[in-house]
Amino acid sequence: MAGWYSLADPWVRCLDAETAHRLAIAALATGVVPAWPSPDPPSLAVEAFGRRFTNPVGLAAGFDKNAEAPDALLRLGFGFVEVGTVTPRPQAGNPRPRLFRLAEDRSVINRMGFPGEGLERAERRLARRARRGIVGANVGANKDSTDRAADYADCAAALAPHADYLVCNVSSPNTPGLRNLQGRTELGGLIDRVRDALGDRAIPLLVKIAPDVDDAALDDIVEVARARRIDGLIVGNTTLSRPASLRSARKGETGGLSGEALTELACAVLARAARRVERAFPLIGCGGIATGADAYARLRAGATLLQLYSALVFEGPPLVAKIKRELAALLQRDGFPSVSTAVGADL
Repeated sequence: MAGWYSLADPWVRCLDAETAHRLAIAALATGVVPAWPSPDPPSLAVEAFGRRFTNPVGLAAGFDKNAEAPDALLRLGFGFVEVGTVTPRPQAGNPRPRLFRLAEDRSVINRMGFPGEGLERAERRLARRARRGIVGANVGANKDSTDRAADYADCAAALAPHADYLVCNVSSPNTPGLRNLQGRTELGGLIDRVRDALGDRAIPLLVKIAPDVDDAALDDIVEVARARRIDGLIVGNTTLSRPASLRSARKGETGGLSGEALTELACAVLARAARRVERAFPLIGCGGIATGADAYARLRAGATLLQLYSALVFEGPPLVAKIKRELAALLQRDGFPSVSTAVGADL
């Protein structure tokens, strides 16, 4: 796999970031990108949400917004893939340009604003795929919605029959006011509305939170999550902060920052969340994962599963196998027979 990507990579980097992303989705959907056939070592298998993952390395929402290529992405070696964020109605998102590579910092800034084709198309694509591999659906609200909780409920109810888990994304910084849904009252009401819409359907329900939450906000989120018995938290999304170490001329762009510049913050907030959750439910560590060492640190900080996205911008599909190989070696080095035995080792 690495051979063909090394030939394509210089050409891809000449394109603007959003055009390159669109071409990547098209290549995956049409089968141009080859699969990675190597089986995962047994040490990487882990159970969460009543499901068995052959490895803990997943693809975060935002890459396959419209559920166009989840199976092709699974064939790259991901243990699970999350599609979305899906909104009830199609929307254009924020004006372009809205996606920026910070090459010197191995990071990305985006202000996409949930662009997508809407619920109907995503539901249709998920409904016609064979149920192989673990695919989650990330749902959100339209920018001009007058009842955002209803948007989450409608998307969750429609996608539940076709997904292995659902995620309420209340952490994007690019839809005005969306992060207000992380508040104690707002989050509790949102979860209740979604649960009512799901009825008796048994499907894991997660919430994705921002890495920018302070201790008081995190206390509220975890208290609501535990009281409502949700199935997990994804920690976290992009950050509005800007580390002083950023060097790129693009560092002043408006939007959420992800990639290497987010690594330290994302790991720290994950550990803070894990101490509060006290293993009541699994956590997914997301943000700034680009190496096996990053993945291992996130497991030791309390994550059961992992998600990445921005690192693919710089290293492409071969990154997935590389992280798994490095992670397996680190587990073996430190005497952990499996992923689950390393979870929370540093807490």
